[in-house]
Amino acid sequence: MHSMSNSPQPDWDPRSPSVLDDQIAAYDRMRSRCPVAHSDYLHWSLFRHADVLRVLEDHDTFSNTGSRHPSVPNGMDPPEHTEYRALIEPYFAPERVRAFEPVCRGVAIDLVDRLPAGGEVELMGGFARDFALRIQCAFMGWPAELQEPLRQWTRRNHEATLSGDRAATAAVALGFDGFVRALLDEHRRAGDAAPDDVTTRLLAERIGDRPLTAEEIVSIVRNWTVGELGTIAASVGILAHYLATHPDLQRRLREDLSLLPAAIAEILRIHAPLIANRRITTRAVEIGGRRLEAGARLSLIWASANRDEAVFGDPDEFRLDRDPAQNLLYGAGIHVCPGAALARLELRVVMEELLARTGQIALVPDRPPVRATYPASGFTALPLRVVRCS
Repeated sequence: MHSMSNSPQPDWDPRSPSVLDDQIAAYDRMRSRCPVAHSDYLHWSLFRHADVLRVLEDHDTFSNTGSRHPSVPNGMDPPEHTEYRALIEPYFAPERVRAFEPVCRGVAIDLVDRLPAGGEVELMGGFARDFALRIQCAFMGWPAELQEPLRQWTRRNHEATLSGDRAATAAVALGFDGFVRALLDEHRRAGDAAPDDVTTRLLAERIGDRPLTAEEIVSIVRNWTVGELGTIAASVGILAHYLATHPDLQRRLREDLSLLPAAIAEILRIHAPLIANRRITTRAVEIGGRRLEAGARLSLIWASANRDEAVFGDPDEFRLDRDPAQNLLYGAGIHVCPGAALARLELRVVMEELLARTGQIALVPDRPPVRATYPASGFTALPLRVVRCS
């Protein structure tokens, strides 16, 4: 049992080459060696499923209000969180998600049909990021010409986060805020002629007895967009890579697409598309044999918790019969991802079309994939041989 002084010694370095070279393997090692670990970069990192679940379920002790800018609703605690969450959930209601399926399928079909005839593609730049961008714009009701500014913004955001330069990150966030505010102004000016899209609906929402502020709408849209673009693109890459390296499973799924939802959840349990989320302690607490004072910052390492041997046995064993309730892919507790149903739909549809319209997905022998590094997951570059059906 360790006691905590005001400035604990680092237990690990999340930015060391040995960690960044293979994040998942490094987190596996930490889970057995030091399941609650301190570092200057990530503060307290939690690697075990039980510890992460405890934090998710005890929002009184482990607060979500650690962000430096307003974050609606995921940077809030009850009762405030409850009110905003009730406002947001209808946007991802089952009937809305179902109604979006044909649009989503149209985008997936178009992108698969555009894959190079020669079969070789860098899947992240040539497919996955385009899919994420196009479906996000489609879901929000944004015109196609916004895709390019969004692509540039996502790239700058990733670079700024990677650099750890707070000023750069703030400048990029401000750029996105300007982008959304311009959209809001445009919709306001249009009045009754504004399109019936998510932006127009958000402008009409009320919290208590007042309309949402521009700042609140910007925060909601930022959360949906940033979360969506990064994790959907990462997920598509992880899924395609897994099938390329497991041809027997690829063949099985081609023969029976109904297995896809369970297969997708299991592949993304093995290789998480989202590495971590943050919390902050409201009081002194002991977790995993460590004492954390009030105000301690935590990183919940999803990419480790979902591979915990205590819950899943061999973390790399692919099984379709796992208990979905144990999979923390979309979180748990009051902050479980409100867009989980939409993300499941998007990933199922894109993988259905990728498998239905191709005969083979394989690695390119002399071009190895390039793994993404924290805070991203998956791959930054993924050369694949994707043979389209003639």
